[in-house]
Amino acid sequence: MFDKYQFTVAERFMNYVQTDTQSDPHSHTHPSSAKQKDLSVQLAMELLEEGLADAHTDEYGYVYASIPSNTQKQVPVICFCAHVDTAPDCSGTHVKPILHRNYNGEDILLPDDFTQVISPKAFPYLKAHIGSDIITASGLTLLGADDKAGVAIIMDLVHFLQTHPDVKHGTIKLLFTPDEEVGQGTDKADLVKLGADFGYTLDGGEAGTLEDETFSADGVTVIINGVIAHPGQGKNNLVNAMKIAGKILAALPEDLSPETTEKREGFIHPIHLEGGAEKVTIQFLIRDFTTANLHHHEEVLRKVVAQVLAAYPKATFEFEVKEQYRNMKEVLDRYPQVVNNAVIAYERTGLNPVNEPIRGGTDGSRFSFMGLPCPNLFTGMQAIHSKKEWIGVRDMQLAVQMLVNLVQVWEEKA
Repeated sequence: MFDKYQFTVAERFMNYVQTDTQSDPHSHTHPSSAKQKDLSVQLAMELLEEGLADAHTDEYGYVYASIPSNTQKQVPVICFCAHVDTAPDCSGTHVKPILHRNYNGEDILLPDDFTQVISPKAFPYLKAHIGSDIITASGLTLLGADDKAGVAIIMDLVHFLQTHPDVKHGTIKLLFTPDEEVGQGTDKADLVKLGADFGYTLDGGEAGTLEDETFSADGVTVIINGVIAHPGQGKNNLVNAMKIAGKILAALPEDLSPETTEKREGFIHPIHLEGGAEKVTIQFLIRDFTTANLHHHEEVLRKVVAQVLAAYPKATFEFEVKEQYRNMKEVLDRYPQVVNNAVIAYERTGLNPVNEPIRGGTDGSRFSFMGLPCPNLFTGMQAIHSKKEWIGVRDMQLAVQMLVNLVQVWEEKA
C-alpha cells in the first residue's frame, strides 16, 4: 500500500518548523503568543485544499477539521491531536532545518555553531538511523520537532487518506492546539465541537513507543513573609525572607528531586523564586505516577517549610496547592480498546510496541479527564527543547503508516 506512495511528511515538517510558534509562559492571553496563529492559519488552509470542507481555526489558535467516514459501519469517532507551539526553553526564531541524507553514523556538527555536536555516543538512537535521512536545526535554535513532527505526520495522514479512498475508516477528527508547552493546550479546546469519542496525541519519541501513563501533577506556591526594617536598626527586628527561602531550598530532601529520581519515582522540584527581603514566593512542581503520593510529597515540603520557619517566630508562610493534571492511565484503563487498537496498528507497521510511562504530561492527560481518553503515540523526536534536537525521516514515515493502520483497525473492530 505504501510502496508507491510519495510521503510528504518531511517536506511539510521542514516547512512548518520555519514558522516561529514559541509560546510564552508569562503571558495571560490565549494563545500566549499571537505568532502561533500564523501556523494555525496555514494548516487550516492546507486542510481546505486537501478537501476537508469544515477545516478552520478559531480566535484562540486551535485548528479543527474532519475527515468524513467512508464505511457503512458505525465506527467510534477518533481524533488525532498535535500542538503547534514550541518550547520557551530555547529560541525558536529563524529555525533553519537541515536534511542530512544517508546518515553515516558519525558526529553531526551543526554549521552555525560548531560547538553543538549531535553524537551517537550521547544519542545512541542515532545508530538506528545509519543509512537513513535525519533532520536537524543549524545550531542556533531548537528544531521544533516537538511537536511540529506530530503536526506534519497528521497532515500527511490526511493527504494519504484523501488520495486513497479505498482505505476504509470511520469519521476522523483533527485538532491542532496552541500553548501545550506552557500547560495551557487544552484550556480553550471545545470538545463538544470536536465531537470525538477517543483521541490520540502525536507527541512521543522513539518509533514504537506507546504511552498511556503520565505523572499526576500539582503545583505548590510557598510565600515567605519576613519582617522588613532598616538594616542599620536590624538587630532583633529584621527577618530576611530571602535567607529563609535559601534555607528551605537547602533543606529539601535530595532523594525527592528530579536530579536523583527516574522511572516511576516522584519528586519535589523548585522552578521559580522571586521577591526581596520582606517577601519571597517560591513555586514548586510536585510529581508522581500515583496520585495519592502527591499529598505525601506536599506534606514533606510543608514540614520542611515549617521546620525552617520555626527558627524565625516573627516570620510567617503561606502554602497553596493547585491541581495541574492527573495520570491519564486512571481513565484509559476504563477504555482498553483505545490502547489495544494502537498496539495492533504498531504491530501491523512492523513495530514492537514499547509501553513506558511519561515523566511529564501531555495534552492527552487533560483531555482524558475532560472526557476524551487520549494516549500518546510516537513521532521520532529526539533531544527536544534543545539546539541538538533531531528527528529521523523514517520514523515520521513509519508514524504515518501506523496511523493509516490504526484507522483501519478501528473500522474493522466496529
